[in-house]
Amino acid sequence: MSLRHALLAVLTAEPMTGYNLIRYFDGTVAYMWQAPHSQIYPELRRMEQDELVEVEVVPRGKRAEKRVYSLTGKGLAELRAWLEEPTLYPPERDPSRVRAAHFEFSSYAAARAQLRAHRAHYAAALATWEGMVDDLEARRVPLLDSRLRQRPRAEHEAIVEFKRFAFRGESAKARAEIDWAEEGLALLDRLEGEGVPFWGEG
Repeated sequence: MSLRHALLAVLTAEPMTGYNLIRYFDGTVAYMWQAPHSQIYPELRRMEQDELVEVEVVPRGKRAEKRVYSLTGKGLAELRAWLEEPTLYPPERDPSRVRAAHFEFSSYAAARAQLRAHRAHYAAALATWEGMVDDLEARRVPLLDSRLRQRPRAEHEAIVEFKRFAFRGESAKARAEIDWAEEGLALLDRLEGEGVPFWGEG
């Protein structure tokens, strides 16, 4: 996946200024695909050059102007082609697993701190994901409302269900990471109770 596919996905809802696109991006897609704001405007310019979006320059106030981006047929075809491709998974790079595999070189205190921080991180992420699901179900997501207004009512349930399915997948990952951290903390308690030394303790 590239940033442009994420931006194309947001623009399927409605034409937007760069400012609004970033705002909606941060509130939806960025939970699953993060990108610095400094990358978004240059990518929009490239998308315009590649005719994936078209731009209308409209007044903003009395003297300024703003650019409104909308999806072209070519842009929609690009998004559809990307959706047809199999997902290419990046190589795993998980520092928490590498650390856990070598806790014996650390200390019980440091290992516990790592796992508690891991648990806290994913507990916060889980709350975010569950909040997103609640917002979807209550129709409190403005971008979703815009998307639904453009589509026939017969498609509305599927549109909402696909969004809910994606966010529930993230919730499931967060729960699994919390369970893993809890398992690790229980392991540390057992090993320390048995008097197993860690190299880092000396």
